Amino acid sequence: MATLRKSLRRLESLLGAALLVIGVYFLFANVNALVASLSPVAAHSQEDVSSALFGLGLAGLHAIQTYAFDHAHFLSGLREILVSFWPLAVVLVGVILMRDFFARCFYVYKARVGSFEQGDRS
Repeated sequence: MATLRKSLRRLESLLGAALLVIGVYFLFANVNALVASLSPVAAHSQEDVSSALFGLGLAGLHAIQTYAFDHAHFLSGLREILVSFWPLAVVLVGVILMRDFFARCFYVYKARVGSFEQGDRS
């Protein structure tokens, strides 16, 4: 019974690691696409950057107006934004599955720090 439990924990950690790697890969791919689309804005002069910030402010005001008067359209846009964050959900599931691994790592770190505080340096 203990062997089965240990193998299930190991399998859970491996699955968590795989999900973590896949999620981080797709998350960075999304961030890379975002940076590539924003890089022309960063290359322009100060006036262009301030006009881009002004445009972001107007977009925020438009979002508030849509929230106040058209909930269905607002929720549709919010759903699209949340769908774009699916890799983050995969990363969180991977971290949850690897909680035993992280707990052991922090326990070992805490034990080492405690031995250094007591003056035991090896």
